Amino acid sequence: MEEPVTAEQLRARGNALFQAGDPGAALAAYTEALGLSDAPSERAVLHRNRAACYLKLEDYTKAEADATKAIEADGRDVKALFRRSQALQQLGRLDQAVSDLQRCVSLEPRNKAFQEALRALGSSMHEKMKAMSCTDSKVEQMFQILLDLDEKDADKKQKAAQNLIVLAREEAGAEKIFQSDGVRLLMQLLDTAKADLMLAALRTLVGLCSGHRSRTAAILAELGAPRLAAMLGVEHEQVSLAACNLLHVMFDSLKEGLQKDFRGKEDAVVLDSSKDLKLLIKHLLELLVLEGASAHGRDNALNLLIKVVPRKSPKETNNSLSLWVIDQGLKKILEVGSTVCGSSGSLPVTENTRMSTSVLLSKLYEDLKCDAERENFHHLCEDYVRSWFEGHELPGKLRAIQTVSCLLQGPSDAGNRVLELEGIMESVLSLCASVSEAHQLVAVEALIHAADKAKRASFITANGVNLLKEIYKHSERDSIRIRALVGLCKLGSAGGTDFSMKQFAEGSTMKLAKQCRKWLCNEAIDAGTRRWAVEGLAYLTFDADVKEEFVEDKAAMQAMFQLAKSEDRSVLYAVASTLVNCTNSYDHEEPDPQMLELAKYAKQHIPEQHPKDKPEFVKRRVRKLLTAGVVSALACMVKSENPALTNSCRELISRVFLALVEEAEDRGGVVAQGGGKALIPLSLEGTEVGQTKAAQALAKITITSNPEMAFPGERIYEVVRPLVSLLHLQRTGLENFEGLMALTNLAGISERLRQKILKERAVPMIEGYMFEEHELIRLAATECMCNMAMSKEVQEMFLAEGSDRLKLMVLYSGEEDEKLRRAASGTLAMLTALHPPICQRIPQVTVHWLEILQALLLSPSAELQHRGAVVVMNMMAAAREVAEQLIASEMLEILSVLAKDKEKPRVAQAAQESLAHAVSYGLIKPNPGHA
Repeated sequence: MEEPVTAEQLRARGNALFQAGDPGAALAAYTEALGLSDAPSERAVLHRNRAACYLKLEDYTKAEADATKAIEADGRDVKALFRRSQALQQLGRLDQAVSDLQRCVSLEPRNKAFQEALRALGSSMHEKMKAMSCTDSKVEQMFQILLDLDEKDADKKQKAAQNLIVLAREEAGAEKIFQSDGVRLLMQLLDTAKADLMLAALRTLVGLCSGHRSRTAAILAELGAPRLAAMLGVEHEQVSLAACNLLHVMFDSLKEGLQKDFRGKEDAVVLDSSKDLKLLIKHLLELLVLEGASAHGRDNALNLLIKVVPRKSPKETNNSLSLWVIDQGLKKILEVGSTVCGSSGSLPVTENTRMSTSVLLSKLYEDLKCDAERENFHHLCEDYVRSWFEGHELPGKLRAIQTVSCLLQGPSDAGNRVLELEGIMESVLSLCASVSEAHQLVAVEALIHAADKAKRASFITANGVNLLKEIYKHSERDSIRIRALVGLCKLGSAGGTDFSMKQFAEGSTMKLAKQCRKWLCNEAIDAGTRRWAVEGLAYLTFDADVKEEFVEDKAAMQAMFQLAKSEDRSVLYAVASTLVNCTNSYDHEEPDPQMLELAKYAKQHIPEQHPKDKPEFVKRRVRKLLTAGVVSALACMVKSENPALTNSCRELISRVFLALVEEAEDRGGVVAQGGGKALIPLSLEGTEVGQTKAAQALAKITITSNPEMAFPGERIYEVVRPLVSLLHLQRTGLENFEGLMALTNLAGISERLRQKILKERAVPMIEGYMFEEHELIRLAATECMCNMAMSKEVQEMFLAEGSDRLKLMVLYSGEEDEKLRRAASGTLAMLTALHPPICQRIPQVTVHWLEILQALLLSPSAELQHRGAVVVMNMMAAAREVAEQLIASEMLEILSVLAKDKEKPRVAQAAQESLAHAVSYGLIKPNPGHA
């Protein structure tokens, strides 16, 4: 039995690895040694050595921390002092670096390296001081140019503004502007009311606030929340957006505190961030109902509230901010949602405002944790709807119905609750017949949203279908007819993809779809109305006949794609739903044959698939969508930062992408049109299902394409995390398999990618799948490990105490499955070549090692023979005692035969080198017949 490794041995191994130019592996050895060492002096040396590794790896913060631990143990440790000075210099703390170097020189006055380093650092500090004084004058000069009302040179002003923004992005520059009375001067720029100067000031303030809590609090105190909110509500769209960006940065800084290491600069400042946050949110809520605020400013305020109020993750336990907003501002949010466009005194809104309001309401409702909190939300909504519905005549009823629509599109539970209030549904049905177009629009839209739920759908089918048909047939207004049609589409699609459950007479669905496509292609109709045609198709395309006709109509497809790229983002969900239906990328389980028989016996309803939803039809539809330009439309949809791109919408887009890359020959085209780039954010954010579908699509692309071309530059490193997520145990076998195959491709490209895979903790999962019963998954995991074994850290893992990794690889090299043997023996060939200590371990892991190697050399497969011969050759070269064990067996005879095999030159060469090693050890005599 092998003796356990000691801290001293690990330190020696770390020293050897460091000398060999592998700081990563050396760091791992020193860290392991620290776990075994208790002696303070030995631990100090290990910390000092780790500092050297971190310097090489350019992790200067950790280098400083380790060097400090060594100095704490021995204040006269010049190596640790010198290494800390190097780290401090890289971290920009030159004064502390000088102090350490001066200590080094005082301890070793004759050391020329220390003297030279101190001289160079002194020169560097002098330059920095010079630059700082230069920066001071530059900041002053830039503000003078910008605030000089007589300065007519526009280019000069623009350059000064740009320089100020760039300077604020660097921490030193931001601090210099802040300390040079910059906030007051920036306020003067804002007060000019000139758009270009206001933009420069707002963008500079973004740099000052980014990741710096105390500076943000000071700027908020000086500027004041009312002024910031007012800038959000200005008519100039770019200024409003810049104010929105500034407020977002301020929220992040106040919520999360410091993002960077400022070395205690702010420790003395005690901040109550929640007070500042609530102050800003209070003014945003007031802006929502401010009549003078611009429509896009109102949208920006809604978007900000969506981003900053609800919890980012259910793991965060504190939802007090959402509760505070519901208590203080739910009425104001509903005020925006209840706005009836065109009515007297209505708030200015855009085509996206209602959707943003619904999303905000939905996010707030989802952030509630218990029934009591939800009940309070319901009561507030019911009270608001009643306040308009009762005693305000017709305008009040319209506001109430509009609120119901807004809630049904957001937190539908709340929408259904207010729909149950006495008189609401009756008013909706009666207003559908109104002579006023505006009133009819409000009522028909409410009816459409109410039809979403089965409970309501049955009521509306009984009471509203005839009314909708009448409106559709007899209304003279396209805006009304198209909405009535969508209501009919919704009700007609109640059976979903079930071919046997159709609400309307044969052919009706096709007629409705044809009319939808006609309206969609009619550019004379405004985009807001044409959006409803897509809403109709989102329901009608459950029917396979409708899907087939839609993909044959290239003009309709392209018109839909153009709408998807337009400013009206509320169309995104309908477009994504239509595409999911056309590509059949929704979840559908194959029914259990036994359950089907039971259902027939019990005379229960049995869902049926449409003949045109069979795989060959779906494949043809996908090709037609690709030809029409679906990928560029999807890529454009993903770029949207609008609240309409909800997590459920992202999931639908991910489903479509996965369907588009199903066939290997289509993947290159998807990547070329921006699909690969669009999939990365989809795989990192959204619902778990959506992220998994996007990750699987990325895996399919990575398996069959050249990853470096599919994901150029830094993008290839972003693909690793989604692929690793496919290895989690809750994923399907196919997802595991494709994730492993894709990671195998990436691991074979570069050490940096292998390091990224290691960092994502993928290796234990890859190992786990090497024990998988399914032979293809087991093979994929072994092949992946083969490529990962090129990394020194992975090689070290095969030597770890108590690990069966090496044993498994040797045993797999003797399995019956030839592909598995090939992968495992390839891994052994690589490990034995790159990490010679493994050669000495192989005879210790299993008694069958010799017969497994012999079987490889005697295999009819030239590839297996070659891999076996390379393993033997590496083992012979590694140590005399291993060579002795090999030569004492039948291996000598096998090698002698293979060395003469002219048909397999690579195998013969490896065998000849093995025999040459045996000769050099004096184990056998040289054969005169061999050169």
